[in-house]
Amino acid sequence: MSITRRTVLASATLIPLAAISKAQSTAPTLSPDQRQTLDALIDRLIPKDELGPGAVEAGVGDYIDRCLADYLAAEKPLFLEGLSNLDVYSLRTQKIAFATLTPAQRDAVLTDIDNNQAPNLRGFFNRVRRLTLEGMFGDPAYGGNKNFAGWDLIRYPGAKLAAGPEDQSMKTPPKPYRKELYGAGENHGH
Repeated sequence: MSITRRTVLASATLIPLAAISKAQSTAPTLSPDQRQTLDALIDRLIPKDELGPGAVEAGVGDYIDRCLADYLAAEKPLFLEGLSNLDVYSLRTQKIAFATLTPAQRDAVLTDIDNNQAPNLRGFFNRVRRLTLEGMFGDPAYGGNKNFAGWDLIRYPGAKLAAGPEDQSMKTPPKPYRKELYGAGENHGH
């Protein structure tokens, strides 16, 4: 199966965002090597192209790192094990670490995972994929979707409390509303 931007974006409409909480900590939880591996992975899930920035530029790695420091702290050991296993599989099949592979080699490794040929990596891949979609298309207040890159990509104008007739017209695209749903520093019960 070929992993394309269209495949990822089409799937985004089927996966609701998890109940997420704003991370209170901005200190990174991943080591530089772990972060490099994560960035290499999310870069292949949503790469930068002629349509706009990819997951790395949109801050998806920051979003995932914040989640692992906060509401996903219990998942962190399994997540780190998944990153390590990804490198082990890459070393075994490609002879170099995942982050140093070419995009085509990374795609080959991810295709193996998608085809269940990489032991114990399918669940990890699915979790990273879901978190990548959340970080790319969720509210920027949570650390991803920098500069509204994900919303611009899918032409989502942003949440508005009220919409006038001009906003509801099908003849013209809605004007972007560049506001986070939850302002910085506000908790809103999350």
